[in-house]
Amino acid sequence: MTATPATIRTRFAPSPTGFLHLGGARTALFAWAFARHHNGVFVLRIEDTDVERSTPEAVQAILDSMDWLGMQPDEGPFYQMQRMDRYREVIAQMLRDGTAYYCYSSPEEVEAMREAARARGAKPRYDGTWRPEPGKTLPPVPAGRQPVVRFKSPQDGATGWNDMVKGPISFDNAELDDLIIARPDGTPTYNFCVVVDDWDMGITHVLRGDDHVNNTPRQINILRALGAELPEYGHVPMILGPDGEKLSKRHGAVNVMEYDAQGYLPEAMVNYLARLGWSHGNDELFTREQLVQWFDTRNLSKSASQWDPKKLNWVNAHYIKQMDDAELAARVAPRIQRRGGNPAAVDLAAAVALLKDRAETLEQLAEAALLFCKPYQPAPAELAEQHLTPPAREALADFAQRARGADWTKDAISALIKTVLAERGLKMPQLAIPLRVAVVGQTQTPAVDAVLALIGKDTVLQRLDAVAAA
Repeated sequence: MTATPATIRTRFAPSPTGFLHLGGARTALFAWAFARHHNGVFVLRIEDTDVERSTPEAVQAILDSMDWLGMQPDEGPFYQMQRMDRYREVIAQMLRDGTAYYCYSSPEEVEAMREAARARGAKPRYDGTWRPEPGKTLPPVPAGRQPVVRFKSPQDGATGWNDMVKGPISFDNAELDDLIIARPDGTPTYNFCVVVDDWDMGITHVLRGDDHVNNTPRQINILRALGAELPEYGHVPMILGPDGEKLSKRHGAVNVMEYDAQGYLPEAMVNYLARLGWSHGNDELFTREQLVQWFDTRNLSKSASQWDPKKLNWVNAHYIKQMDDAELAARVAPRIQRRGGNPAAVDLAAAVALLKDRAETLEQLAEAALLFCKPYQPAPAELAEQHLTPPAREALADFAQRARGADWTKDAISALIKTVLAERGLKMPQLAIPLRVAVVGQTQTPAVDAVLALIGKDTVLQRLDAVAAA
């Protein structure tokens, strides 16, 4: 790397025309991890010059997603619309320096130039009608026509860079247009704003999607024209869906915050996104701290990555299992409340400890926790008739009688169940299923001794007594 750790500055620069999608989140993660690895600075810049499509709601969605993923910027967010005076100042300087010029060709005329180039078998481009050259006489200025401003791109040689991901890349300058840097109304264009921002903000390393590869030589040439130091560039391949096509809504959620709503942990999402195009040996599971410690652009993949929902679920399940029970309970509690349950109805930390091995998401865990948190409903008549037979009721009455004088711990309850089974010559399902039906109104739960222990002795006996009286 050409920069020292103290000078490294990366940026993430989304356009607020919609939610933050998974590809953008992964790009942000790589830029964030690179800055953190080098004790550098991570900058957030909102590229909101598309006034018609940019919305405050989209800006907030981006900020919420970044916050949820734990990728808070060191500087920013900066907004391009608040920097218009600066862009105009640089354009004016370039016009004075002769690195930019006014172009009065109409859009129709430019399209005709491109069609003529196509007819010749050449690359369609602006033909330089208004490009000033020594000894060249420019056409008369059309009356009443507002000009665009074009960058005077070098026409000879090549523009290349050693991409941090893809390796050496080069473009023939003869193929690069004199791109427009300001529209007829004076508003600057995307490629120009990006250059000025990267220059002013001292960005040393640009990590972004490989759909920007074609923009890079143009941006490099503008930076050189401004006498600015060039950042290093790295272009990350796209994320494909499970079917090998470009990731889109048909593959499921692509909005980062939808994954929060669906019960994925941000720690798991960061882990999974990092492995989409980056690796550290064979490590599949790692902490955010390990990602920062290990991150190296040399380990970024040159090929596209494939989104795998099953793999994400596996990673998320791992993080759920590893999480402290009290913290996990705090994250699940609001989801229980949204389902009409009462998180305070049970020792929720103990409940999630019992349930979490079967859950892949917080939503699944919240649904399972309703076993303890929703208002009690006796078993439906059909279920009761099927499982609360006279022999089953006798076994339940025996269990209830013995339970009144017994300790109420998981181990004590387990021993009590085994005693009843042994003395009555029953198998486990012949008592466990009726216990479940009588106490929680359903046939399947986690280990019945643990469930009864959590529900509490008084409540269990009250429900057994109600069954006996029915």
